[in-house]
This record gives sequence, structure tokens and C-alpha cells, in this order.
Amino acid sequence: MASTHRAQILAEFLGTGTLVATVVGSGIMAENLAAGNTAVALLGNTIPTGAILFVLITMLGPISGAHFNPVVSLAFFLRKELAASTTIQFVVAQIIGGILGCLIANFMFELDVVQISEKVRTGPAQWVSEITATVGLLLTILVCLKSKPTAIPAAVGLYITAAYWFTSSTSFANPAVAISRIFSNTFAGIRPEDAAFFIAAQLLGMGLAIIVSKFLLEESAD
Repeated sequence: MASTHRAQILAEFLGTGTLVATVVGSGIMAENLAAGNTAVALLGNTIPTGAILFVLITMLGPISGAHFNPVVSLAFFLRKELAASTTIQFVVAQIIGGILGCLIANFMFELDVVQISEKVRTGPAQWVSEITATVGLLLTILVCLKSKPTAIPAAVGLYITAAYWFTSSTSFANPAVAISRIFSNTFAGIRPEDAAFFIAAQLLGMGLAIIVSKFLLEESAD
């Protein structure tokens, strides 16, 4: 059991780190190649993120559940499907892994390894976007778990791909990702003060998603 638990923590660490490295690294590459075209840069950031989510969830889902996201772990804890100690360990592993993934992305593109972002991402429209993005992500996971668990890798990857474009915040929907992206002053970055509001919005979105999913799943069971 101990080795299984260590594998779960490692899976969350590696998965979140790889996810953030992909988000930040593809953002840097996209910005370098897009010649100032923001739409092209965003597309270059979106496709790798959706693709790596499919790969990571398929690969690591059987080990840890492939949360890679504190609000996902907290949602399972609040649904009494994850122990408190495991939730804390998952969240710590996700945050540390995400930060390391960001620093590796900076290094791979010959930037200062440790940076503090000056990228402004703030305002009510972006906060509502983060609430919306988080509700949608959690509903995708929680409802698909009942309707078709095998579809979760594709469903989550496609949802995030779409949410990059239909939300003004480009759908962080993940406190570990928000914290990690503080450390990259690039296309994918976010100022520390803005990350705090994003995280608050994500936590609110998590609460709403739990309520809505409970109603949906109870109604469908009748």
C-alpha cells in the first residue's frame, strides 16, 4: 500500500509538472513563432495543452486518477471520495510539480529560470471566465465519470482546448497552474496579484460544480 501511495503522489507531481511545462513551453514557442499574431500564438498554445492532457490522463489516470489540479482533488475530498491526508499530499505535489515544470520550460527556451510574471490578467470578465471554466471542467470530469469513464481523457483535453477560446481568461481552471505561471514572464504568465483572484474564482467554480453535478447525477438516477 505504501508503494502504491508513493506512486500516486509521484504521478500527480509528474503529471502536473508536465502539464505546466507544456502550457508554458508551448506559449513561449508560440509567441516566438507567431510574429505578433496573438490568435496564432493562442492556437499554438492551445493544441499542445489539449493534446498533453489526453496523454497524461490516459497514462497516469489508472495510477492516481490524474487530477493534476487542486480543485479536482478538493472536489473529490468534499464528495468524500478522497481522504484528507491524500488530498493534502496531492495538492502539495501538484503545486511543487507545476512550479518545477514552469522553471524547466524557462530553462529549455534559454530564459531566466526564475522569473516573476508581469502579465496582466485581471478584472470581473476574467474572474467570471475562471468560474465558468472551472465549473465546466469539473462537470466534464464528474459527469463523465458516471456516464462514460473511458471518455475522460478525450473529454477533458477537448474541453480545455475549447475553453482556451471561449473564455477571456484562456481557462486556467487550476490553482496549481495559476501559481506555477507566476514564475514565467512570458505569453503564458500571470502576475502574482492576479493569480490570487484567479484561484479564488476557481475555488468558487469548484463549489458551484459540486452542487450542479450532485443535482444532475441525482436527477439522472431517478
